Amino acid sequence: MIRGSLVAIVTPMRDDGAVDFAALDRLLDFHLHAGTHGIVAVGTTGEASTLDVDEHVAVIAHVVRALAGRLPVIAGTGANATSEAIALSRAAAEAGASACLVVTPYYNKPTQEGLFQHFSAIAHAVDAPVILYNVPSRTACDMLPETVARLARVPGIVGIKEATGNLDRARAIRASCGPDFALYGGDDATGVALGLLGAQGVISVTANVAPRAMSEAWEAIFVGDHEGARRADATLAALHQALFVESNPIPVKWALHAMGLIGPRLRLPLTPLSGDRQSAVRDALQQAGIKL
Repeated sequence: MIRGSLVAIVTPMRDDGAVDFAALDRLLDFHLHAGTHGIVAVGTTGEASTLDVDEHVAVIAHVVRALAGRLPVIAGTGANATSEAIALSRAAAEAGASACLVVTPYYNKPTQEGLFQHFSAIAHAVDAPVILYNVPSRTACDMLPETVARLARVPGIVGIKEATGNLDRARAIRASCGPDFALYGGDDATGVALGLLGAQGVISVTANVAPRAMSEAWEAIFVGDHEGARRADATLAALHQALFVESNPIPVKWALHAMGLIGPRLRLPLTPLSGDRQSAVRDALQQAGIKL
């Protein structure tokens, strides 16, 4: 079971808008040396919605090759068409991804039965573990705990990234699905609190810029040092908030550029961080002891 601080890594872009694979390699080295426990490639933070299919698969394959087994790679492979999610998930499995992270279908607003059938079809068609991803704030689709419990019984579905930030929701999923079904936080502000409730890890935006502190918080959880985990997380509280002052990944890409790790480019319709928001992100980075 994949555990710990799992970075939802950004996809760096060159000035011409193409994927910057050299910068991506720098980020991967940064995380290898900072103790990150796993990489989530081409998720929401990785601008999956603006990459075409070939780019999407190429980034996943590049991350797998570059890491060469040193860290697990979870590939974002969701789509709002079941057939496309299957195709992306098969390609990720063929590239060697450790698991597929599949978001609930966005825009078309399926029923709970539709969600069950969607994820069941993917799990049956793909030779890789499937992790569900529920983030209703972005998809206008909320997968309820009772649907998660049904899906937890489907072979191949091994866990969920629960990004509502609702700890009661997480408790309900843990109670109905049991300890063998992996629970990952998808909300940095409540990630450590979820870990103290028994979650296996967090898929983190904050870990892009503060990987050492995030990994230390989760290593403290693993050994039962709850106070140590809370202390490590407290140093990141301002970052958890500041990295969402505009739509993710706008602030985190600005922060990584300020740290000298990537260029500033995003793809439309995302635009650079507003000037009046930059001070909030800069102050949060400095509070966390990150040098710019």
